[in-house]
Amino acid sequence: MSKEEILLKDLNPRQRDAVLHTGSPLLVLAGAGSGKTRVITHKFAYLAKSKKLSPASILTVTFTNKAADEMKGRISQLIGKGADISWIGTFHSQCNRILRREIKALGYNNSFVIYDDDDQGNLVRHILKEFKIYEAMYRGVVSRISSLKSSLISPNDFLSRTDGFGFDEKLARVYVRYQDELKRCNVLDFDDLIMLTVRLFEENPGLLEKYHDMFKYLLVDEFQDTNYAQYRLLKLLASEDNICAVGDDDQSIYKFRGADVANILNFERDFPGAAVIKLEQNYRSTQHILDVSGAVIAGNPMRKPKNLWTERGPGEKVNHCWLNTEGEEAKHIASVIKELYLKGRYNYKDFAVLYRVNFQARAIEDALREDLIQYRVMGGISFYHRKEIKDIVSYMRLIINPEDNVSLRRIINCPPRGIGAATLSKLEHEAKKKSLSLFHTIKAVLKANGVAASAREKLNGFIHLIEKIMSADYSSASDMLKEIVDKTGYEEFIGEEKSQNIHELIASAEGKDINEFSDSAALITAMDSRKAENAVSLMTLHSTKGLEFPVVFVVGLEDGLLPYFKALKSAEELSEERRLFYVGMTRARDILWLTGAKKRRLYTKIQEQEPSRFLNDIPQHCCQWTEKSASSQPVAAPVKRIVKISAPRLYVAGCRVKHPKWGSGVVRECYGDGDEQKVMVNFPNVGIKRLCLRFANLEKV
Repeated sequence: MSKEEILLKDLNPRQRDAVLHTGSPLLVLAGAGSGKTRVITHKFAYLAKSKKLSPASILTVTFTNKAADEMKGRISQLIGKGADISWIGTFHSQCNRILRREIKALGYNNSFVIYDDDDQGNLVRHILKEFKIYEAMYRGVVSRISSLKSSLISPNDFLSRTDGFGFDEKLARVYVRYQDELKRCNVLDFDDLIMLTVRLFEENPGLLEKYHDMFKYLLVDEFQDTNYAQYRLLKLLASEDNICAVGDDDQSIYKFRGADVANILNFERDFPGAAVIKLEQNYRSTQHILDVSGAVIAGNPMRKPKNLWTERGPGEKVNHCWLNTEGEEAKHIASVIKELYLKGRYNYKDFAVLYRVNFQARAIEDALREDLIQYRVMGGISFYHRKEIKDIVSYMRLIINPEDNVSLRRIINCPPRGIGAATLSKLEHEAKKKSLSLFHTIKAVLKANGVAASAREKLNGFIHLIEKIMSADYSSASDMLKEIVDKTGYEEFIGEEKSQNIHELIASAEGKDINEFSDSAALITAMDSRKAENAVSLMTLHSTKGLEFPVVFVVGLEDGLLPYFKALKSAEELSEERRLFYVGMTRARDILWLTGAKKRRLYTKIQEQEPSRFLNDIPQHCCQWTEKSASSQPVAAPVKRIVKISAPRLYVAGCRVKHPKWGSGVVRECYGDGDEQKVMVNFPNVGIKRLCLRFANLEKV
């Protein structure tokens, strides 16, 4: 058996086709659980071994450090350890690496520091305070700036588009000031890493040519999650036939982060002559789960059709349970988990409870605690975002880059040094007047004897401390961190648990380059910080990408929750909600439960809820429908749920109707069954009305 045959022997026919294809752009439409990582890793190995490409010439990008590390491990097993696979990583880490080499062409110093979300928020809050704009708006401002950068809209571009009035005018001023401050401090945020790399290549054709020569092939994972800036970068780096994009338009769920599903839908238009290969054999779920999730996602109009199948057999039917209240829903989930656990079939780590918004976790947590079931809420504070870790890393950043004002503001009184607000305000004013960083302003003020004696002593001590740590030689990041902790006395005013976190940070930096460690601490996200524990996982549907569990509960299946009420006015957002539901369902391997409640406390009051419209798409034969009685007595046998999926519709979306009072209109949505059928109608003269067909006296036109 040849080396190539050995490499391909574990692949199914379509996976093999994807690995062997060269000579034109390639889009691999990889359905959920269809082995896309296997295709990417084997294609990398095929290009390196059979096509004799240098591993260092294959640029491979994905979205999380965890996925990149997994990919590196698998590729090393296929092509042997020792090969240069350093160009496998996230978009941000790859761009960081390019900018470290080339950013001087844009007027930056290559010793720049990277701000994470927390640092970015602190700087925006400081600017809002300076402009006397309500500070509580900072999260929205950070989100808008990120969105602008993801769309490659610079501060000056945005400034030229605003009309000089309202919120956009204020946002433009903040954006200009924010970007000026970043550049003055020689700092980049996450979005700058992509935006500046695109700008670098667009403004320097010679550099782009250099990287064309360097990268002979591009492999892109999770292509459906790319935003405009990332897509533009790929188009710049790709030549006519050297790109393979792997993704699934049905799993595009990050529009709020700038992801644009149109990138994958338009691949064939943007890369002429592209081949498309579909991976439809699923290795994760049973056929009933695939049939149910497939039927739901088929309701989206703009998608590339896929029919997932598996050799695992039909498996158990999907369960849907409609309960009276959110409390009963939570108790039912806890009882099912307890029953399966006590039967010895599954451990607690095999269960996941998925919900649309975080507040839904509260009732679930209460029920699990009551039944003494271990659980963890995913998406909490990651290790690198803990205060004590951020404090110590901020010392490191300031020592690397004394221009870093955000880090200095964070640690100038940490541990407490008694440097008061009045002194800091005076320093801020002086720094702005002299166009200096705070660090150099403090030195200048001390030299000119421009502060009170009490403040002078404290500021002198701070500057002396930083310069002493700065002047030493360190063999690794770990050595510098030890020196920071020792010289600052930071451990003396924190508890034992936080001290252990600091020691873990120092251990993790052993043998690592200082600048590389500082970068990696900034580039780590919550998605990379998941730990395996024997506990039920509770998380939002947005947090589930890349995960799978034997037993999954998707809860709160009610109109207004899933789909979320904010998405009901937009067909595009409703499609994303449907994709979100699909992603949640396809996390399940063996058992899938769908639950909802007739009554739920939303925004301080109890509300009557309607079953999610998405349930109408589920084939009845694939699902066990039950309704739990509101009575405290046990239900002798489950009854068919109240919504009959197959009931005929009197009206469909898009048909014209006439109302005796409001005249002609167009039906936007239809839901419910029998006497409970309701429609949402857009009447040109009065707007959208929600009507019950029993009382509406509608007439088809």
